[in-house]
Amino acid sequence: MKEILYTLIFTAILLAGVYAYAVYATSKGLTEDENQNYIPDSWEKNFKWLFSGKVIIMFLLGLAIGYLLATV
Repeated sequence: MKEILYTLIFTAILLAGVYAYAVYATSKGLTEDENQNYIPDSWEKNFKWLFSGKVIIMFLLGLAIGYLLATV
């Protein structure tokens, strides 16, 4: 059970880092973002599903982490 918890925490931190770097890279001008949505255009072509489902993905990860913390 603890291994699943650690995996979910690592995944949440990794995804938060990806989202934070996307905002950082576009706001500092390191990557091009034509529509100003803080998602680099090169990432938006390949990983649009990751950024469009950001709220749902993080909510489900938080829900699972909270459940596992309550049971462990």
